[in-house]
Amino acid sequence: MPEESEPEVVLVGGTANRGQVVLVGDTVRRPQRPTGPATHALLRHLADVGFDGAPRFLGADDQGREVLSYVPGTAITPPYPEWALTDDALVSVAHLLRDYHQAVSTFDPTPFAWPPTPPAAFTGGLVSHNDVNLDNVVFRDGRAVALIDFDLASPGSRVWDVACAVRLWAPLRPDRYIDDSRRGRALDRLRLFVDSYGLTDADRADLVAAIRQNHEWCYDIVGTAAANGHAGFSDYWGGGARERAERTAQWYLAQEHRLRTALR
Repeated sequence: MPEESEPEVVLVGGTANRGQVVLVGDTVRRPQRPTGPATHALLRHLADVGFDGAPRFLGADDQGREVLSYVPGTAITPPYPEWALTDDALVSVAHLLRDYHQAVSTFDPTPFAWPPTPPAAFTGGLVSHNDVNLDNVVFRDGRAVALIDFDLASPGSRVWDVACAVRLWAPLRPDRYIDDSRRGRALDRLRLFVDSYGLTDADRADLVAAIRQNHEWCYDIVGTAAANGHAGFSDYWGGGARERAERTAQWYLAQEHRLRTALR
């Protein structure tokens, strides 16, 4: 572990811990959470089974912060680089998520206290990441190589994580809220992601409902944090996110048939 006197560099991206995640040498320091022991056990398991697409948990520093290995590469933060919005990048995210699910499938979550889990219909089988946002995926040479920020990880399912990832990466929302090369291609990219992941027929049948409920679940977290005075989430919620969330929820209902048709 690097000497504590090494300079700290604030890492950009994310909202929950904005300004509190720092790079020290080749390690990342982050605030501890009550559910940290569960996350640390998860990261130890991923290391033990040889999955190299996640940080390694290294302990705590003299300020009580958790210490993680730094994953070199680029996390996708605004303004999004065009290469990160290509179909090749999307396919690599699907493959990374599939590999994570394979690695985590042998982990037993029962001894630990976790953050809130997904709805019961989408819980069972493995610990899902639950936040496969663009800034939580690290790329190298145009390919997704690692997931970071496991703060929301909890017992969930494959289809729940796929719903989260494809909702954000396709992205699945009205075109008025897409101002890049992905505009008008949401359904094509939905199908490409699902095919690239290799989602089963049974999970495909549940995916549209999972997407809608994942949207509601994630924005409930945001809205609750904003109502409780979290500065980062308050800024985001009050900056137009609430309206976008409501309009997107309506879009899911209006587009349900088209979404299901795209998966056949």
